[in-house]
Amino acid sequence: MATGKKILFKILKISGISIAITLLLLIVLPIIFADTITEKVKTLANESLEGELNFDDSNLSFFKHFPSLTLTLNEFNLNGSAPFKEQSLVAAKEIGFGIDIPSLLFGSETKIDEIYLNEATINIQVNTKGEANYNIYKSSDTIKSNDESSASLQLKDIQINRSHLIYDDASAKIHIEGKGFNYKGKGNLLESNFSLKTTAKIDSLSFAYDKNEYLKNKKVQADLITRINTNSLAFVFEKNDLIINKLPVEFSGFFNFLANGYEMDFKLKTENSNLEDLFTALPSEYVTWMNQTQMKGKTDAYFTLKGKYIASTNENPNANFNIKVRDGYVKHQKGPYPVKDIYLNLDTKLPSLDINQLKIQLDSLYFNVNENKLSAILKSDGFGQRMQIDTKIKSNLDLNFLSNALQIPNLKIAGKLDSDIVAKGNYDKIAHTFPITKGKFALTNGSIQTAYYPKPIENINIQAQLNCPTVAFKDATFTLTPATFTFENEPFNMSASFKNFDDIEYDIKANGILNLAPIYKVFSQKGLDLNGMIKANVSLSGKQSDATNGNIKNLKNSGTLELENIVTTSDYLAKPFLIEKGLFTFNQDKMNFSNFNGKYGQSDITMNGYVLNVINFILSEKETIKGTFDLASQYLNINEFIPATTQKTEDDTVITTPSVIEVPTNLDVVIQTRAQKTQYDDIVITNLNGLIALQKGTITLSNGTLGIVGATAKMKGTYRNEGKEKAYFDYTIKANDFDIKRAYNEIKLFREIATAAENAEGIISLDYTIKGILNKNMEPVFPSLEGNGILSVKKVKMKGFKIMNVVSQKTNNPDIKDPDVSEVDIKSTIKNNLLTVERFKFKVSGFRLRFGGQTSLDGKLNLKMRLGLPPLGLIGIPIKVTGTQDNPKIQLGKKSEDLEETIYEDGVTPLTTPTDSIGITKPNVIIDSTAVIVPVIQNDSIKQNILPLEKENDSIKQNTLPLKKESDSVPKKKINLPY
Repeated sequence: MATGKKILFKILKISGISIAITLLLLIVLPIIFADTITEKVKTLANESLEGELNFDDSNLSFFKHFPSLTLTLNEFNLNGSAPFKEQSLVAAKEIGFGIDIPSLLFGSETKIDEIYLNEATINIQVNTKGEANYNIYKSSDTIKSNDESSASLQLKDIQINRSHLIYDDASAKIHIEGKGFNYKGKGNLLESNFSLKTTAKIDSLSFAYDKNEYLKNKKVQADLITRINTNSLAFVFEKNDLIINKLPVEFSGFFNFLANGYEMDFKLKTENSNLEDLFTALPSEYVTWMNQTQMKGKTDAYFTLKGKYIASTNENPNANFNIKVRDGYVKHQKGPYPVKDIYLNLDTKLPSLDINQLKIQLDSLYFNVNENKLSAILKSDGFGQRMQIDTKIKSNLDLNFLSNALQIPNLKIAGKLDSDIVAKGNYDKIAHTFPITKGKFALTNGSIQTAYYPKPIENINIQAQLNCPTVAFKDATFTLTPATFTFENEPFNMSASFKNFDDIEYDIKANGILNLAPIYKVFSQKGLDLNGMIKANVSLSGKQSDATNGNIKNLKNSGTLELENIVTTSDYLAKPFLIEKGLFTFNQDKMNFSNFNGKYGQSDITMNGYVLNVINFILSEKETIKGTFDLASQYLNINEFIPATTQKTEDDTVITTPSVIEVPTNLDVVIQTRAQKTQYDDIVITNLNGLIALQKGTITLSNGTLGIVGATAKMKGTYRNEGKEKAYFDYTIKANDFDIKRAYNEIKLFREIATAAENAEGIISLDYTIKGILNKNMEPVFPSLEGNGILSVKKVKMKGFKIMNVVSQKTNNPDIKDPDVSEVDIKSTIKNNLLTVERFKFKVSGFRLRFGGQTSLDGKLNLKMRLGLPPLGLIGIPIKVTGTQDNPKIQLGKKSEDLEETIYEDGVTPLTTPTDSIGITKPNVIIDSTAVIVPVIQNDSIKQNILPLEKENDSIKQNTLPLKKESDSVPKKKINLPY
């Protein structure tokens, strides 16, 4: 017994000593190694991380994340990698680094194998170029080897608690935000191929693609196993169980990074789930409605995304979606009837994410509400111009029953909906085939009201029929008799009939007033995005062939359309266009514009005129609308008409970049333009006049005159875009006797291309033609530029002209410094990135100078001079000027090497205009039977058109050559022309 007590005492004694030693070590070790570990972490950060790291203070303890020895940094912040170096990547109240004890005590390198983040904001960003802010870890070949004081990351455990995660990828148009983000991940992250086991809980997850929200404020729980191969950048999602609110979802697949894109195979599915659970994954605004709604039924849903995404070859993955609902039942607690017997079996396929290949198979859609039923089947293959279809839709619904049963928030509908539609066959717009169709649709005494406007749209009556007994376009008919509704006590009536889709015979009547602002409010709570009033009293009747063949007498088109304060938008314009007032009068195939007043940004526009071929233009997408207009403006801001793209920099600065102006291809109109004051860039133009013709995607300016810096100029030009990446221009200008000093002070463009004129004084004239290509930022592509012309100098004092001043210094002739130049014509040509100045002569203080040579558009010089000595200049000093505009090199002698040409890879630009001095006349015209003026382009390769007025003069404004891609943005530099 005594022996047993002694043994027990020894055990307790040893245990106590062990515990005491352990406690002592737990207290002492952090004190001993605190400074050492902190320095090692700092060293690791400095050597391994690109981003700037800051924290307030640190402490080392076993008790923070027991039993791990943890170095905690308080108020931690780590900035991202370029181009986001000034923005935070990770900011946390505290970050903990778990230290591997054996490596601390016995190793030459301290290992950090755990990271703990508390109350952090993790801000992951990728810009439109694909540059990310998380590339902060330096590659192994750039990390300097250090002594025994080093540390290394060998992570096996990551924990994130109560944090905010933001992932914003502008290149993929994806935005993910998770609030209340809690994460635990385990795996050996240093291995090239490892499995990462993850559990995550998110209090509120939102997901948006291309600014459209697909998930908003959803609770998410996830148990994931992901196999990661860091060598090939491949991710295999082996086992991933998610719960989105109450909906269980299985996720599997893989994702690979390719050299030029991505490869993916994603599978998401939920099987035999409750219908109620499916609704919990809907947007949060339906949560209150769901809490008051009883739901029953089962559902399966599948989504797959498989294939490669390679932008350069326009390769996209295939997407499939399938959903099934069985024995569905939905009844709101306030509803007198349920929506029951809900069956849905929908399968959609979208090969290569191409809408024209869309396949839909709706095997069944059925529901019953108080013995009011709807049933539908739909099988379709294709979209747009070709579509194979097999559908049956039948409904006998009292929409008031349906509205009362569902009690959908902010929506109340009523009316009797009867439909019976059967269609089967091929719709082919090119082959003119139509499905055999028999269908009717009727809505009687309908109404719709939302919470966004206090009054409903009511008395809605629509009777529509679509029939085609054969497969021929000519046998298809569509009638709408009538379509009526009342809103704000204003009735609107419309009827329409279309027969023979090969040669459409139409009969359309519309009468009434549409107040667009309140109508828009009924359907939207975003504010007044649409405004204005349309008053219609129109009767249109005839055949498409009569409109096409000019049989105007067979048409019966008349009536008026009055617009007031209408705001319109267009893909071709950067801003909305406000129609303050406009009266359109229909007379057969002609639509007159009377006192059409509009505003676009700061610009005001008044137009009178007419267009022809209106009906044919509406009925056929291949038709062109023709017309002639007189446009007047007191102030016209051209800058506002140039479309632009915006992009955020790493410091959140928004950069606006001009983009290619796109010209519609279905216009054939002539516009006589008169503007009292016009703004382009920083150039103020007065009394702008000219004839503008828009034809087949090309703009022509002829007989253009304008006032600029006190002088009058004539001009003509053409412009045509090729997609959104580039545009062709051809421009000629003749400006007589303008003040060079005033031009320098008032025109930024002139200051940039002629920096030598800063201190110049006098009068010059310009007669120049230039053509070339503009890139996607509306900047000239230098190697594409071709031009020639004359700069005439009447009397100019060239103060501070660098080349002449250097020559003066080198030759010890102070008299030729700051020369006065009079009555000199300087001829030059531009081609293959070189500006070639023909030899010209002038006198300075008894000296006779001869000057000529080349300068490249990126600033290199190869100029030759001869300084003829007084009295007759028979004895001369040959001088060559090389180097650059900013640093010219002056040497005696004649021999020099020609500058290297840069030939534009896409060949000669297709637009050409005469290169002689301007003698601008109106384009030849034909006066047809309808008295419309239609310009005749005499050379199809020319496609003459207007270009952005004076902007082409900055063809010598920018200096870095885009040798490979004309669409690349060109950095701007100053050029000092040799004259």
